[in-house]
Amino acid sequence: MMTTFESTANSPRPLGRRFAPLFHAATSATFFAASSAPTPLYRIYQQVFAFSPVLITVIFAVYAFALLISLLIVGSISDHLGRRPVIFASLILNMVAMVLFLTANSPNWLIAARIVQGFATGAAAASIGAALVDLDPAKGSVTNSIAPLIGMAIGALGTSALVQYAPAPTLLVYAVVLVVLVLEAMLIWATPETTRRRTGLIASLKPEVAIPPQVRRTLLALTPINVAVWALGGFYLSLVPSLISATTGSAAPLVGGSVVAALTISGSASVFLLRKKPAATALTFGISTMTFGILAVVAGVHSAEVPILIAGTLIAGSGFGANFLGAVRSIMPLAKPDERAGLLSAFYIQSYLAFSLPAILAGFLSKAVGFAATTDIYAAAILVLVGSGVMALRAGREKVVAPACARS
Repeated sequence: MMTTFESTANSPRPLGRRFAPLFHAATSATFFAASSAPTPLYRIYQQVFAFSPVLITVIFAVYAFALLISLLIVGSISDHLGRRPVIFASLILNMVAMVLFLTANSPNWLIAARIVQGFATGAAAASIGAALVDLDPAKGSVTNSIAPLIGMAIGALGTSALVQYAPAPTLLVYAVVLVVLVLEAMLIWATPETTRRRTGLIASLKPEVAIPPQVRRTLLALTPINVAVWALGGFYLSLVPSLISATTGSAAPLVGGSVVAALTISGSASVFLLRKKPAATALTFGISTMTFGILAVVAGVHSAEVPILIAGTLIAGSGFGANFLGAVRSIMPLAKPDERAGLLSAFYIQSYLAFSLPAILAGFLSKAVGFAATTDIYAAAILVLVGSGVMALRAGREKVVAPACARS
């Protein structure tokens, strides 16, 4: 007698197992497109609701906090309930977030929408990511790295285009996303379930955070670089459209959206191109390109030249993707299979705190000293972090080489 999983997975379905990876990739991209959709609208919200850049970064940051909490609490819930039910529930929750955005009449509504959206995205990212790996471990891992970045680019560019060329920008964007979410919620049941339900649901809700002893030195050495990577992403997704308007005088929403999209597009391209390279190669490439790109961005801000800003962002973005890929590939193979969940949780905590907290600080700085000076300070801090990470990695390699030389 076949198990429920076997009969479900092998039964013919309208979409079938061949289509399922594409559907899950598109759904993942939709969640992250929705997450970056508010970015080009922050300046409009700031004008309508008359709030400071600090509140912009708070509205951005609560999303990251909610996503992190969701990953830690319900990140493995689809192992027990099945992938499709959890993805469906995440889609419904994100629809609620879109309705909150559509009816927002104050910053408090925006904060509430971002919290709901963050929790939905965290649950979706974990369950969709697991489904993709279930279907094809090799391709699924690459898709999990690329789809969110492409989605963020689509969200930033699509929203910017609608703001610039379509009516009711603070409504139309979310209406479009809502329609896509409804379609995906209907189609999810036409895909095969990829896992068996199992017991232990309540126990799975307890966050597991642990750094295995054999990973600690490597993770500590990589921490400055990882913090720099995520701090750069947080800065772009919260303040860059306002920065461009203030420093270049360009009020065209599509310009700000294009610069934000350039970061994630080049990041996804570097992940794809370096997917088969060793971690050390990815980090070497990422450190150099991110450093050069950030310097170019600073030059673009002070020269008020959008082309330089975009070029610098493309270069920095390739480093953004490469460094993230290199960091994950450096630490995950060091952990035993039963240690990886706890290690990933610790890595997520570090990454999303770096994604959100520095952005809030940048909001305070921009209010106090202006956007150009804030960019200088933020860029300098990122470069210092990258430099300290390079020194830590070199010191770690020397400690490994020295005992080997002594034994020989």
